[in-house]
Amino acid sequence: MNLLIISASQRTQSQSAKVAQYIAETSSQFNEINHIELCKKRLPMWDGEESSKENSASDWLAINEELKGADALILITPEWGGTASPLLKNLLMMADATDIGHKPVLIVSVVNGISGAYPIAELRMNAFSNNKLVAIPDHLIIRNVEEILNTINKSEQHKGDQQEDSTITRRDKSIRHRIGYSLHTLLHYSQAMKSLRETLQGDVYHNEHLYPYGM
Repeated sequence: MNLLIISASQRTQSQSAKVAQYIAETSSQFNEINHIELCKKRLPMWDGEESSKENSASDWLAINEELKGADALILITPEWGGTASPLLKNLLMMADATDIGHKPVLIVSVVNGISGAYPIAELRMNAFSNNKLVAIPDHLIIRNVEEILNTINKSEQHKGDQQEDSTITRRDKSIRHRIGYSLHTLLHYSQAMKSLRETLQGDVYHNEHLYPYGM
């Protein structure tokens, strides 16, 4: 199974990218793991025209190839002003259901405080209607992010090693364990939904091309 992690902060050296790197380093159950840091890519603000995706100053085609090759996605967004990243929402509007429909998504909200729920609710409500990505029931909110996920636990690097870094706090250990559970869940969704996509491709509904978008 191939995993694509997208971190969507508009800042370089962001906490969202740090979380993405931690997840990438501990997602050994996936065969291939790729990370796209959106602020380092060139994407136009989409105007609804297919031609605008492919202009010479856009990295869309390369990004879309990674989207098409993924079996599962993790979308990581900071919470700014109670909303999800504009970079991420723009990308999700550009993505087509023919390329990424019926692929499972784990949503991750990152905040340097105690909030973080609003981006999850926003993305669940309106980010997946047309591209037909499927958000799994589980999600992650990484609160007080500057204080956690700053080191890799020895037992995370080497399975079965019981030695732990004494500098990792109880709350840090708890969120690391929750991340592991979420990755475990996402893996099983990716396996099941790959079979689902193959079934849907082989059992095309009459005139289903009339319904490229959500209702």
